[in-house]
Amino acid sequence: MVRDRPAERTSIIRQRILVNGIVQGVGFRPFVFNLARQLQLSGFVTNTSEGVVIELQGQRTLIDEFVQRLQKDKPPLSEIVSLQRTDIPLQDDGNFRIIASVDSADNQTLISPDIAICDDCLREMRDPSDRRYRYPFINCTNCGPRFTIIKRIPYDRPNTSMAEFAMCEACQAEYEDPTNRRFHAQPNACARCGPHVWLETVGDNKELAREQAAIELLARYLLDGKIVAIKGLGGFHLAVDATNEQAVQRLRRRKNREQKPLAVMAPDLAVVKKLVFLDAAEQELLTAPQRPIVLLKKKPHLPVAEAVAPANQRLGVMLPYTPLHYLIFDELQSRLPENKVPLLVMTSANRSEEPIVIDNEEARKRLFDIADYLLLHNRAILIRADDSVVARFAGQTVFIRRSRGYVPRPVFLNTQSKASVLAVGGELKNTVCFSKGGRAFLSQHIGDLENLLANQFFEETIEHFADILQTTPQRIVCDLHPAYFSTQWAESQNYAPLVKVQHHHAHMAACMAEWQWDEPAIGVILDGTGYGYDGTIWGGEILAGDFTTLERLACFKPLPIPGGEAAIKEPWRMAVSYLLAAFGEALPELPFLKDKPIALIRQLLEKKLNSPLTSSCGRLFDAAAVISGGRQHIYYEAQATIEFTQAVRTIDVAPLQFEADLPYIPFEPIIRNLAELAVEGTPIALLAARFHVTLARLLEAVTLKAVQKTGLKTVVLSGGVFQNEILLKLLNAFLQKHNLKVLTHRQTPPNDGGISLGQCAIGLKLLLAGKEEVSFLDRVSGEV
Repeated sequence: MVRDRPAERTSIIRQRILVNGIVQGVGFRPFVFNLARQLQLSGFVTNTSEGVVIELQGQRTLIDEFVQRLQKDKPPLSEIVSLQRTDIPLQDDGNFRIIASVDSADNQTLISPDIAICDDCLREMRDPSDRRYRYPFINCTNCGPRFTIIKRIPYDRPNTSMAEFAMCEACQAEYEDPTNRRFHAQPNACARCGPHVWLETVGDNKELAREQAAIELLARYLLDGKIVAIKGLGGFHLAVDATNEQAVQRLRRRKNREQKPLAVMAPDLAVVKKLVFLDAAEQELLTAPQRPIVLLKKKPHLPVAEAVAPANQRLGVMLPYTPLHYLIFDELQSRLPENKVPLLVMTSANRSEEPIVIDNEEARKRLFDIADYLLLHNRAILIRADDSVVARFAGQTVFIRRSRGYVPRPVFLNTQSKASVLAVGGELKNTVCFSKGGRAFLSQHIGDLENLLANQFFEETIEHFADILQTTPQRIVCDLHPAYFSTQWAESQNYAPLVKVQHHHAHMAACMAEWQWDEPAIGVILDGTGYGYDGTIWGGEILAGDFTTLERLACFKPLPIPGGEAAIKEPWRMAVSYLLAAFGEALPELPFLKDKPIALIRQLLEKKLNSPLTSSCGRLFDAAAVISGGRQHIYYEAQATIEFTQAVRTIDVAPLQFEADLPYIPFEPIIRNLAELAVEGTPIALLAARFHVTLARLLEAVTLKAVQKTGLKTVVLSGGVFQNEILLKLLNAFLQKHNLKVLTHRQTPPNDGGISLGQCAIGLKLLLAGKEEVSFLDRVSGEV
C-alpha cells in the first residue's frame, strides 16, 4: 500500500465546489459557514442560479473532511443532487465568509417546497417570554413558505412576496448572523415588522378584529357553526366545525359539493387516533414536513359529522402545518370542555371544479356567498398550491394529488441532457411539467380545465415555472384529444414544435420515468377515459414499448357508452350496455332495471346516437358495481367504484368465470356470471370481492400472454384504476410470483395528475433521438 507523503497531507490547496439540489432556503449556507470555520478553512459560500458555490482553502485532508461531513450531516430539509470539485489558484482570504447571491443565466438550483412549522418555532410561538409569542408567521430556515412566495431565483428576500416587509433591527440581526437559525430565512419577520392577520365580515368587508383578538373571535364563530375562509400557505381553506352536522351540510350546499368527502384537520396525533386506524407508515406520512392529507380508515363511532365523508370508509386527515393553524386550535381547545376535541373541516376555498382562492380581493368576490367570515393576512401568495393527498395502499405510498409540500421537488430522469420540454397534461386533474437538466419539474395540482378560472390558472402556472426555471422549451407536448383545453392551448403556441402523445402511453411513460426505466416494458394501463389513436375511447389497454415506440397488444372488448358523458354520472347506463352485450334481448331480472328506460338505451345503441365506443376498465367497474346492487348515480368521480371496492370484506374467494383471449379481452363471461349471482341474491360484499379477484386473475393471464408474445419481463401498472387498493395489491402479488419486475407509481399519481410527466419524458426522448413522433403499431385493429 502506498501512503501519502507528509507534504501531500499538509499541502494548502483551494477548491471550487458547486453543490446542486435543494440547497437554498433550507439553512445550507450557515451550515457550510459553521463547518468551514470549525475546520479552520478560508474562502466563501454564495447562492447562485446554478447552485451553491463554495470556495475552500486549506489542507487537502481538511477539505476532504469538509465534503464528507457536508454530505453526511447536511441540514434536514436540504438535498444534494450533485457535487463538483475543481482545483483553483490560491487566494488570500483570511477567513471564511458568506457573500451576496450571484445570478447566472444557467439556472440549475432546486427550490424547496413549502414546509410545515418546525418544533423549534412552534415551541417559541407558545412561549410567553419569546418575542414571537403567538405570532402567526413565525418561521426559520427549517420551515415555512418557499415555493408559494417565490417570484424567481435566487431564493432571496427581494425575489419573494416578503420583499415589501422591511425587517426590524432584531430580525435583521438574526438574518445576518450565520450562527442563528434564522440566518437568511427569507420570510423572517416578527409582529413589529412582518405580516399580520385580521378578521372581517363577508359582504361589507368590515374589519372586526386583528391579531390574537381576531383568532379568538374566529374560534368563537367556528364553534357557533359559522363558515370561515382562512388564508393559509398555498391558498384559502373553508373551515367549519367538523363535529357539527348542520354546519357541514350548510358548507356542502354553499360550495356545491354534494357528497365528495371533505378533509379534516386535527390538532395532534392523539386526536387523530380517536378518529382513524393508524399504522407506523401512515403516522410518518401525517407528521412529515410536507403535511399531506392522508386517507385513513375510519374507526366506528368517531366524533365527526356523518356529512364529512358519507358512505366512505376512509377519512382524509391532516395535521396543522402553519403557525396560524396551531394558534386557531390552541384557542379552540381553550374554549371546549375537557371531553371534547377540536376538529375542523379544512377544504379548498372554491366552488366545485374552480381553482383555490389565493388573493384577499379574490376571496371577497368569489367567497361572498359561501363563507360567513374571512380571516385574512397581508403576505401575498404568488402561486396556488392545494393540499397534497396520499394513501398507503398495498404497503406503498400512493399519491392521489401531488401539490403543496412536494412541488417543485423534481423527478430525476435517466439523462443529463440540458434540453427543455414543456408538457401540458390532460383535461382532468391537470398538471404541467417542464424538463431541464435531466430533471422533470411536475407542477402542483391545477385541476379540471373545464372553466375560465382553471384555464387562467393553467396559463399562470406555465408562466411561473418558465420564470423560476429560466427556460424556454424546445418542444411542447400535449394529449391527442382535440377537445382538451390543454391541447388547444399547445396548438396555439408557435415558439416550439408540437408533439401529440396518446393518453395511455403517457401514463405508462410517467411510471417508467419515475423508475428511470428506459428499456421496453409491458404496460397494463387502466383508467376511465383516454383518446385513442383510432378515435375511440381507450381505458383498458395492454401496451408494449418504451418512450419512442409503442404497440397496443390487447384491450377490453369495446362497447358503446349510451349517452356519452351522461353514462359516467349515471353508471346504470353502462350496466345496461354491458348486460345487453352479454345477454342480448333477454336481460336478467335485476332490481335496478325495473324503473329504467331500457327501450331508450336500446334505441341509442342501435342507432349509434351519442354512444361512442370504449374499452375503459373504469366503465367496466361502474357496470359491475351497479349490477351487484351498488350506486346507480354518482356525485363525484368514481364514487360507484370506490363504494364497490370498500364493500369488499375478504379476498379469499373464488374468481368468476372469465376468458383471457387476445387481442379483445372478453367481458361477457364475467358480466353473465356476476348478474346471475346478483339475481340469486348474493350480497354485494361477496360480489365485489369476487369481481376484484376475477379482474386481477384475468389481467394476470392476459399479461402472461403478452410476456410470451414479446419476451419482455417488466410490467408497468398505471392509470387511475390503480388507485384501487385491492386490485393494486392482488395484481402486483400475482405478477411478482411469475418473477416479473413490476413498476408502480411512487412519486406521482397513477391518475391523470401524473400524465404530464409521461408526456414530458416522451417528448424529451423524441427530441434527443431526433424523432418527430412516437412510432405506433396497433396489434388490435391494425397498423396506425
